[in-house]
Amino acid sequence: MKKRNKLKIFNDPIYGFITIPNELIFDLIEHRYFQRLRRISQMGLSYLVYPGAHHTRFHHALGCMYLMQKAVRVLRFKGVTITEQEEEALYIAILLHDIGHGPFSHAMEHSIVEKVSHESISLMFMQKINSEFDGKLSLAIDIFTAKYPRKFLHQLISSQLDMDRLDYLKRDSFYTGVAEGNINSERLITMLNVVDDELVVEEKGIYSAEKFLLSRRLMYWQVYLHKTSLVAENLLIRVLQRAKELVDSGSKLRCSESLQYFLVHKITAANFTDQVLDIFASLDDYDIVSAMKEWRRSEDFVLRTLCAMLIDRDLLKIKVKKRPIKNDKVVKHLAVFKEKHQISEKEAAYFVFTGTISNQAYHQNKQNINILYKTKKIVDLVKATDQFNLKALAKPVTKHFICYPKLSD
Repeated sequence: MKKRNKLKIFNDPIYGFITIPNELIFDLIEHRYFQRLRRISQMGLSYLVYPGAHHTRFHHALGCMYLMQKAVRVLRFKGVTITEQEEEALYIAILLHDIGHGPFSHAMEHSIVEKVSHESISLMFMQKINSEFDGKLSLAIDIFTAKYPRKFLHQLISSQLDMDRLDYLKRDSFYTGVAEGNINSERLITMLNVVDDELVVEEKGIYSAEKFLLSRRLMYWQVYLHKTSLVAENLLIRVLQRAKELVDSGSKLRCSESLQYFLVHKITAANFTDQVLDIFASLDDYDIVSAMKEWRRSEDFVLRTLCAMLIDRDLLKIKVKKRPIKNDKVVKHLAVFKEKHQISEKEAAYFVFTGTISNQAYHQNKQNINILYKTKKIVDLVKATDQFNLKALAKPVTKHFICYPKLSD
């Protein structure tokens, strides 16, 4: 029997050719849990604003692995010891770091799965795959969960300058066409080093690190927290919440078996078993879109209207303010919409609501980005920079929004 070639390459629009380093990584990429990421949008419903933003978590995971390969080569060249076992574990951990994302990335976490983060589900997937692969993922899991003693290995996967952020900023910038987010991720990696088991950026990389933080801030306000994307994600959360409410009250809704399971059952961290994980693994963006196409013909006014808004991109109006929204504004829009459609205040509240968004490009007390000077002195990036604006990026900015139907304006 002919042996299958597992040392394949992917042609990535960002980095060019990405090589699969070994057969274990190939088998993980081939696994049905990982292949599901081809059907999970990287940026949720942002394509309603930026038409090119149709890339997936699959793209992103491969890009992260490519950057991790470069990081390992750079650090070894600078004399940092990374064993072959640690190298493979880094590739596995970064490849699978987002495997727990649900349909449209974040909507599930705030609707039909109660307080179970995608990070927790990613870890569950890793542990399940580890049992299938006879424990070959154990070291990767230890690094992913920060239990492995070599701290910088975890920082490469999860920190304020990790391979995840270095890929998604560059990739999302490319697919949205928002040039402000286009960072030089490969130069940043070239400037990395390790001192006392901590990841640092060499002094000559300080301007690249400054640009990275500024790009991150701009991408959050211009893309990730774009007001239209914000409306769309809130509508999708409400679609799923309303569907669950209707099913709980005895209504029958047509949708895939996997989605039906999460509508019928109350799923929390306490009962997220291996069986639930398998059902979750068959859920993707297509389940949600096909369900919404069915539900837009529902007898329930709230569900069909919410679904039509998303399918037809006829969204709610949104206003973003620096100060909290006054309650009389909410009351006014609720009253107009209730009167027009003869519905209850509870039903109208699906269409008139407020919320807050926050953006902090850099957390000074959380896994700092440290600059290594030629004198061997190590200084936090914000203290090392001569950019006043960078100090401002370390302060959280909170904004408030109200969403309401256009007809009640």
